[in-house]
Amino acid sequence: MARSKASMTAQRTSWALPGPVQTLAPGVLLCAAISLAAVGVQRAEERFFGHGYVEALVLAILAGAALRSSWTPGVAFRKGIAFSGKTLLEIAVMLLGASISTAALAAAGAPLLLGILLVVAASLVISYGLSRALGLSATMGLLIASGNAICGNSAIAAVASVIEADAEDIASSIAFTAILGVIVVLTLPVAAGLLRLDEMRYGALAGLTVYAVPQVLAATVPVGPIATQLGTVVKLVRVMILGPLVFGVALARRATRGAPGPAVRFSIWRFVPWFVVGFVGLALLRAAGVIPERALAPIQTTTAILTIMSMAALGLGVDIRQLRHVGARVTAAVTLSIMALATMSYVLISLLAP
Repeated sequence: MARSKASMTAQRTSWALPGPVQTLAPGVLLCAAISLAAVGVQRAEERFFGHGYVEALVLAILAGAALRSSWTPGVAFRKGIAFSGKTLLEIAVMLLGASISTAALAAAGAPLLLGILLVVAASLVISYGLSRALGLSATMGLLIASGNAICGNSAIAAVASVIEADAEDIASSIAFTAILGVIVVLTLPVAAGLLRLDEMRYGALAGLTVYAVPQVLAATVPVGPIATQLGTVVKLVRVMILGPLVFGVALARRATRGAPGPAVRFSIWRFVPWFVVGFVGLALLRAAGVIPERALAPIQTTTAILTIMSMAALGLGVDIRQLRHVGARVTAAVTLSIMALATMSYVLISLLAP
């Protein structure tokens, strides 16, 4: 009888999941459930309103934070939540490199390309300066500046991974940036009529000011196909700056920390996170044609899923009550930043107009 019980116990043990998987599974599955609900809400938006005005990524972090405000995840969930918020996010950032097409650079043209680079650089400086002047931390200022100048939530998430930002800072910057991003999408077509912009100039303005690629489509489709095409190209050029920005932030962070002890032999892994190297490598492979076109859709889908799950994890680590302490200042910083970006963008397209 004893042998029988021992045999049954051994059999159950042999079918058990590996230790690390058992440890991570509860938290990862919780994040996956929140992400699935967020995607469902976005799909409902698209069905009833024609566009997903609030992205699943934003919905996931808001849902996670709402859940966290009424329930504190137990010890069994913590490692999986931490894994989703860090490792899955780093994988998503790396995979984002495969979606970058250098053909966008050639299509944009040299004058517009130079103008985009100048506007992005100026926006980074101005947004960061405004944030600091309003009393926000350097970390929050960098997150807001990155999101405003480049690609909203994706840029915030990527830079946050490098600077190891707190969940509260990430959630605050994403939440308020997302709200203004939706407002921009809704008001930009109205501005096109008031400013009497043609499709090309409006498309360039939308690509320069709207945060996310899907939002560019939502803002430009009502105006016309030319606006949509040019807006998408300009937006992709902005997205391509994410890699160099994250690379530069990583180097600057290592330099400011200093190198204790005697000098050591140079190694790229000491200065740049592995996922940044992976991002650049995948972008180069895409440019060389090594990554086939048919592989892009699955890669983009995987990237989106991992990013949404990581945002759900970040939301689960946020105490909403702490957001009240920075809400007004963050709102002011993001609002002033988008106004400055829109002004510079309008000046640029006015100068480049034939």
